[in-house]
Amino acid sequence: MLVITRKPEQSLIIGGEVEVIVLGITKDGVRLGIKAPREVQVHRREVFEAIAAENRAAAAAKVPVQDAAALLRASLAPGTKPPPQAKPPKGR
Repeated sequence: MLVITRKPEQSLIIGGEVEVIVLGITKDGVRLGIKAPREVQVHRREVFEAIAAENRAAAAAKVPVQDAAALLRASLAPGTKPPPQAKPPKGR
């Protein structure tokens, strides 16, 4: 772990694209500003961990194929018909 001392209005650069600026220091904590490209996700740790836990739970959930079709039908707007199903070719 790298430990750096910064004063208000000073910053540090991460990976050449992300800038972290110290906006203020109070008895309750430090206010940071973060400048990053839109494609870089920035989350507080507790939010990041919650997202990761939800993703793990979703990946572990096993939804049978017939239940997936029922979920799709249920998600259609009322009065909307589902797309026609492909029929297997006749003969052979």
